[in-house]
Amino acid sequence: MSVENSSVASTTSVTKGVVIIGAGLAGWHVIDAIRAKDKDIPITLVTTDNGDRYHKPMLTMAISQNKRASDLVRATGSDAAEAAQVTLLANTQVTDIDTTTQQLQLISANRPDPANTNYATISYGKLVLAMGAHPIFPKSLPEDLVWHVNHIERFGQLQEKLATGSQHVAIVGAGMVGTEIAEDLLKAGHQITLIDLNDAPLSQMLPAKATARIAKAVQSQGINFLGGYQVSGVNRISNGEHSGQLQVSYAPVASSSNVNADANSQANTLIVDHVIASTGLTVDDTLPTAAGIDYNRRTGIAVDAPTLRTTADNIYAIGDCMSINGVACRYVAPLRAQAATIADDILGHEHGGYDHKPPMIRLKNKAISVMATGTPQANGNWQVTSESDDELIMELLDDNNDVCATVTIKAPPAVKA
Repeated sequence: MSVENSSVASTTSVTKGVVIIGAGLAGWHVIDAIRAKDKDIPITLVTTDNGDRYHKPMLTMAISQNKRASDLVRATGSDAAEAAQVTLLANTQVTDIDTTTQQLQLISANRPDPANTNYATISYGKLVLAMGAHPIFPKSLPEDLVWHVNHIERFGQLQEKLATGSQHVAIVGAGMVGTEIAEDLLKAGHQITLIDLNDAPLSQMLPAKATARIAKAVQSQGINFLGGYQVSGVNRISNGEHSGQLQVSYAPVASSSNVNADANSQANTLIVDHVIASTGLTVDDTLPTAAGIDYNRRTGIAVDAPTLRTTADNIYAIGDCMSINGVACRYVAPLRAQAATIADDILGHEHGGYDHKPPMIRLKNKAISVMATGTPQANGNWQVTSESDDELIMELLDDNNDVCATVTIKAPPAVKA
């Protein structure tokens, strides 16, 4: 086993085996699954970070628990690689995939200037793409001024900034992650403004009758929810009373593209200390394009559902970067089953195939209990099956009037009328 932490030797030679790109939950699950069945097959893990093992869903609830990034690390990349007898190429980026020769071209992520970097080429027998997805930053949310909570390193930097005392944070995007972060930061003592294009949180997933309850619960906590607004810009204030803070400009969605709209409707501004983007995920196209595999920027790499093989020979995909039947697979629960299928397929073991079943979706907020099954989407034939002040149960019916999704919303005892 060998570990390379900051650079890639120019003459690296790796015996053909399994190469995994990405050291998130998905990549490490594949390693665990393979090692459970084969202790000897060579495995190389390539990652742009240090490869530390941590549970990413904890990022949206760790600040209120006063946890630092180091508290969330279960094992360092080097320790985990040594335990699994894996060759770890940390701080390393894959820049090209040659499917004909089955080779990858690598570059040190710490030295991105090609003129000053040693390149390396390694071979693979089987390749697993587990590189995840990346936050979307609309043009109105400049990356140098706006945070995201999608990786432990960036989380750690934000946590340090917020540890200095109560601050005003604007969160753009009220999907599951944005809504969870809003409550977490509120519990940590910060002032929160949650902004979304839609009238209520989770509006792309659930019908208005359900999301109205979520909006009421969010606001009852003291979160300032601005529904139906679009952020048009974020700028650093350079002088005056608010020097160093951020000015967030926003406008009603209905008038944001109307040049003749009332000027007052477009003059909304907010002064905050930090802005967090929770505006969706995208999959980088560099490697899928290089490998010539079917891919969609929003949903990810297309795979064969039973085997999780991509359209290129000897290449698999798993986790946030993959899609099944055009639907992104961005939940943690199915990862172990996905990894087990890939391990069996790589090792040539007979297996029954991966049977994709959408996991139970649970919002981690304490202000309201939200549980959904199936593949919920806001638009569709939603029917109420049970409704009271404390609980709402709805079902989504498909074209055949079969139930394809359900949602159950309950008010916890602390917030009951």
